[in-house]
Amino acid sequence: MSVIDKQHQEFENRFDEKSAELLKCIACLSPINLFVYFDKKKLLELADFYPKEFSGVEKIGLGFQLDLFIKDMRNDPRFHHLKNIGEVLVKLIETNKHFSYLHVCLLFKLVLILPVSTTSVERVFFSMTFVKNKSRNKLGDKLLNYCLIPFIERDFFVQVSDDDIINRFQNMKSRRMILD
Repeated sequence: MSVIDKQHQEFENRFDEKSAELLKCIACLSPINLFVYFDKKKLLELADFYPKEFSGVEKIGLGFQLDLFIKDMRNDPRFHHLKNIGEVLVKLIETNKHFSYLHVCLLFKLVLILPVSTTSVERVFFSMTFVKNKSRNKLGDKLLNYCLIPFIERDFFVQVSDDDIINRFQNMKSRRMILD
């Protein structure tokens, strides 16, 4: 089995079908070798992963912008030696071309924030294993949220003293007694 076959097999084992398709679509934005991997059809599929950002009309606009974008990038020497997606977006902004390609730039931004948002979600699920252990396994969603927020945002909550929390709780409790 060749090295490429082994890598392909590992790729298939590591990612489900939807994630693999997303990665293939993202690869079409690579600026390497004058955007040799550019594929308009795949990039329109990438927009399908973000239905709130790309309505039907905006997707049509994206299609037109992609046609102009690829011609422009291949003809502009300032974009010939870029190595990654981040460099493309920076260069688009530096050259003020981001105004001409608003939908394409949005696609770049969404791709660039994807690892951050994925990491944030994974962090929350990882935190849940600590908060929702066997002794707290019957927590309702509301109480679980109340427990998760301080755990996840502990950098902020470290600044709050225990006395402040106790006083706040006692004030809330006494107000409830008055209202009851």
